[in-house]
Amino acid sequence: MGAIRTQQKAQSAMAVSGPEAAASFKDLVVNSLEDDKAQAVSVIELAGKSTLADYMVIASGTSARHLSAMSDHLVERLKAGGATKATVDGKDQGDWVLIDAGDVIVHLFRPEVREFYNLEKLWNTGSTASAAVLETPDEPQSEGASH
Repeated sequence: MGAIRTQQKAQSAMAVSGPEAAASFKDLVVNSLEDDKAQAVSVIELAGKSTLADYMVIASGTSARHLSAMSDHLVERLKAGGATKATVDGKDQGDWVLIDAGDVIVHLFRPEVREFYNLEKLWNTGSTASAAVLETPDEPQSEGASH
């Protein structure tokens, strides 16, 4: 049933363009990863943060073999959906697989590698979080003083 849902998403991704296509490919990626039992699937919207892509999807696999299988299935589904230029890097190492599908970038990690690089923290820092970080050095100096 899950493979049918993923195939339907692939077909709908071919029928749209622009931001709608990016959202369709993102949905296709998430459904594919869920079908393949990926762990802790996380989607980060990059629009307004970067021109690299519209979405970044991060997920964990249980082993190098699991990452390899997920990446193979995902690339097949992306190509069926019209992402003809999907490229894969890092599959041979088995710790971190990067799939660049244009508007959607996918990072597949083994859990310990994902924890080490912590991409969610890096990319989820919005403008309010950045402002809070910038204000942190002034806090010790401003104790007791009002702004």
